[in-house]
Amino acid sequence: MTTQASDADRRVLVRPSWLEATVSAVFSAVGFEPDDAVSIAIALVEADLRGVSSHGIMLVPMYVDRLNAGGVTRERELDIVSDAGAALVADARGGMGQLSSPQAMGQAIERAGRYGIGLVSVRNAHHFGAASRWAMQAAQAGCIGIAMSNTTPLMPAPGGAERLVGNNPLAIAVPTASGVEIVLDMALSAVALGKIRLAASAGQPIPDTWATDPSGIPTTDPEEAVLGMLLPAAGHKGFGLALMIDVLTGVLSGGGWGDQVRPLYREPGRPNDCAHLFLAIDPELLGGADSFRRRSSGLADRVRGSATAPGVDRLYLPGEIEAERAAHQRRHGVLIERSGLDGLLATARAVGAVIPAGGVLN
Repeated sequence: MTTQASDADRRVLVRPSWLEATVSAVFSAVGFEPDDAVSIAIALVEADLRGVSSHGIMLVPMYVDRLNAGGVTRERELDIVSDAGAALVADARGGMGQLSSPQAMGQAIERAGRYGIGLVSVRNAHHFGAASRWAMQAAQAGCIGIAMSNTTPLMPAPGGAERLVGNNPLAIAVPTASGVEIVLDMALSAVALGKIRLAASAGQPIPDTWATDPSGIPTTDPEEAVLGMLLPAAGHKGFGLALMIDVLTGVLSGGGWGDQVRPLYREPGRPNDCAHLFLAIDPELLGGADSFRRRSSGLADRVRGSATAPGVDRLYLPGEIEAERAAHQRRHGVLIERSGLDGLLATARAVGAVIPAGGVLN
């Protein structure tokens, strides 16, 4: 069997609207209000549309397990702990990150409109999926958006053999005259743990630069990698930045940091207790929004128009490949791992959700 045939066999093309409806049905079945279930579904499916499947529908079984075990709550409203004008501290009360995060970034955007900058620090939170969604929320409102989170420790210090810091994601989104064109979204490990879990479920090896086994030796076995440690992106630089995100999220908010943040895939009855930081910067109060968008568009054009290396036809801005993939998949169907679809459908049946008909296109 060729690699191409193998890839086709383990991936399936489905209608995005069907996928959203199925995910929404699952969360309605486990006790969420219909609007909240839809919000969770849209956020998860958007990650699959952008090609970030590690933060898409593959998470549904884990989320439901944690809901059933009590490790995540059905709380939706943020509790404002302190309000200093441009800066807020909020408590998510263990609720789903896909519900607390748009509220938090909405507060940051509103404060940025008043003060030029809005910062919302969230503690007692739960996994919020793809960080880019929340940064882009601010950019779509005309602000520079920044979103970050800490995770349970997954990476050692350089030369270490102990999980010390999470792979702590960071996203920055920048509006231009043409819309939201520049979107950085990165975890501080070489890859997200979800990609290794996808490789494990598909029986595929991983590069030995992604992770180590439990003893700290680099491995190509995704099962060993899940038990071991992720390797930081760019070595000591990735570790250092991940450590600072732990400061800006957990330490600053008074929430969990380091191993106070619990694993998502183990101990489902215990709160995740991660922390988030949402930041919106309004260019209007820092020299004018129109001027900023013209200048950021000029930067974008400079990147696209710069010289290419031999054999390279096109250069991309951060987030541009994902945006084009999402636009294509919204029209033609979204490709997801068959294992992810199987997990979603099994969870839907287990919770008694009504699965819509006609979603699979191949």
